[in-house]
Amino acid sequence: MKTLDELYARIDALGMEGGWHRKQPSLWPEPRANFLPAQWRYADVKPILEAAGHLVDHELAERRNLTLTNPLPGNGYATVRTLVAAYQSIKPGERALSHRHTPNALRIIVEGRGTYTVVNGTRVEMRPGDVLLTPSWHWHSHEAIGPDECFWVDVLDVPLVHLLEPMFFERHPDRCEPVRENVESCPLAFRWEDSLQRLDAAFGAPADAMSEREIELGEPAMKTVAIHVQRMGEDFASPEHRSTANAVFTVIEGAGRTCIGDKEFAWQRGDVLAVPAWQPYRHRVSKNAHLVRVSDEPVMRAFDWLRQR
Repeated sequence: MKTLDELYARIDALGMEGGWHRKQPSLWPEPRANFLPAQWRYADVKPILEAAGHLVDHELAERRNLTLTNPLPGNGYATVRTLVAAYQSIKPGERALSHRHTPNALRIIVEGRGTYTVVNGTRVEMRPGDVLLTPSWHWHSHEAIGPDECFWVDVLDVPLVHLLEPMFFERHPDRCEPVRENVESCPLAFRWEDSLQRLDAAFGAPADAMSEREIELGEPAMKTVAIHVQRMGEDFASPEHRSTANAVFTVIEGAGRTCIGDKEFAWQRGDVLAVPAWQPYRHRVSKNAHLVRVSDEPVMRAFDWLRQR
């Protein structure tokens, strides 16, 4: 080998790359803006789910949900790098059978009463504003026994599990797990009225000033997922903020606008926003609002990668 071209040809043939002539850099000064800011409007989604309720039964689809896929070219699933969100519905008289999986999951209830979830044998109602957890490898099912069609937002850490590859999934051998107890409350169900009381009692704005009041559900809610409920009054305007944590926001009530990077989104009840890592964002509220922020902060914190400014 007498020339660089000959040297590089031998290196390439062995599936290697010389660190001094990389085709693509492996290190960069700060996080890249890969995933895109995005919004999904509940007003657009609900009629589709209602129509699907007449066309897609639980024999055809184990869960009737619509995945919120980030518009990043080439992306086929994730909402942000480590999280996926979806809208889901269940009609009166329907039951979603029991299964369990490695990914952690949670549900943010948008509307509808009379739907229950069973998680590892504990049965609890899902009510508007509630946040319900399905931690990794917990059996879970849903059943609607009331008069309402129920709609909610799912958030799971499936993309993180895809990246790390410890994916396991299993259907219950009896189709539905037996109910051991019926409860009004449990550690896996964060009731909306409790969140409101905690927000009322919260002292001052959070350190990042991105809301007027904020509480965390759990410490954190699950090992890979943090959940924060935020309150913002009419005419509230936040500073610009960025974090290495990826986040998905669900609007429980109110209206406003959020700038993420160079895009602005007008939002209202039931809408979902994707705020990818290190994208600067800020809120301006036009109607008293409550938002639920779901993020991968516990992952970033566990490896000392959480940076905010």
